[in-house]
Amino acid sequence: MLSVRFQHQIGQSRIDAAFDAPAGVTALFGKSGAGKTTIVKAVAGLLRPDSGRIALDDSVLSDSSTGRFLPPHRRGIGYVFQEARLFPHLNVRQNLLYGRWFSRRKTIASLPQVTEMLGIGHLLNRKPAALSGGELQRVALGRAILSDPQMLLLDEPLAALDEARKSEILPYLERLRDDLAVPILYVSHSAAEIARLATTIVLVDAGRVIASGPAAAILSDPATTPLMGAREAGALLTARLGAQDKDGLTRLDSRAGPIWLPHIDRPIGTELRLRIMAQDVMIALERPVNLSALNVLPATITDLTRTEGGIQLRMDAGGEALLARITARSARVLDLHPRKQVHAVLKAVSVAPGSIGTTPSAVQPA
Repeated sequence: MLSVRFQHQIGQSRIDAAFDAPAGVTALFGKSGAGKTTIVKAVAGLLRPDSGRIALDDSVLSDSSTGRFLPPHRRGIGYVFQEARLFPHLNVRQNLLYGRWFSRRKTIASLPQVTEMLGIGHLLNRKPAALSGGELQRVALGRAILSDPQMLLLDEPLAALDEARKSEILPYLERLRDDLAVPILYVSHSAAEIARLATTIVLVDAGRVIASGPAAAILSDPATTPLMGAREAGALLTARLGAQDKDGLTRLDSRAGPIWLPHIDRPIGTELRLRIMAQDVMIALERPVNLSALNVLPATITDLTRTEGGIQLRMDAGGEALLARITARSARVLDLHPRKQVHAVLKAVSVAPGSIGTTPSAVQPA
């Protein structure tokens, strides 16, 4: 568990950070200039806060009341930047083993374990110049893991990659989240990334932590929409892959009801979570018939919030939260209000493949 409680003044800006990061992925999310970089530097030991305390498990990293301040090399933190920063004159094997020099606990995973986890075993004899962007980042992750860190700090590791490379590396980041028993602090400007990876989300704005908590709760909270952005508003649903139909569709079984999506190449029984965008959900008072949309989920409205350009609905669908963004006129014509029973309608093609990921710590079937 990482515990962060500190204050720091930078020019005219003041940072007041307070949050906890348990095992799993804690995502720091906010607009440029919100204060994320300052928080990351304070955790890494690259900045000494004016006041406050930062602790990782039983190790106090900094504490202004006692004057304690551990330098970066003694913090046991594996740091991965936007750029891989590998040694160009060393091959992949040598770059990976370099991380061992910084191991203090001597309980590091073996090189074969790390290369298998990240799918880089076939790259060991290559130089960095011969690697793709996604491969470079996977090697950088491997080097950080082999330093046997008590925590990983990933500072926008996908920012420099194109969409194809991001799609390539996201499954490996999911595996790190589920296989490593260490906290991961993940900094990103991408709502799609944190929705797929995060177990905990910390929203930062104007130097302050606005909200923090489980990813599903933060993403489906209408109060966080202004910070996330109306176009990024959406909810996370958990589901289990139930069947592969002959017509190319996959059936997912969720508490909200069955959901059909284009073919998902995962085994039956795999636990998944889906990011369903508010703008892709339509509302009907009666269950529609003769409609091309396959997914119709009974729901109860729990909250209506006026946003820029319309109304955002929060609904309970069998215990799962759903969001929908509609016009104020539609809300008025349908006479929508809390506790009203409705049907949420979702096209199968509305859920992009990049919005589907494994459930944190899900046990995959053999």
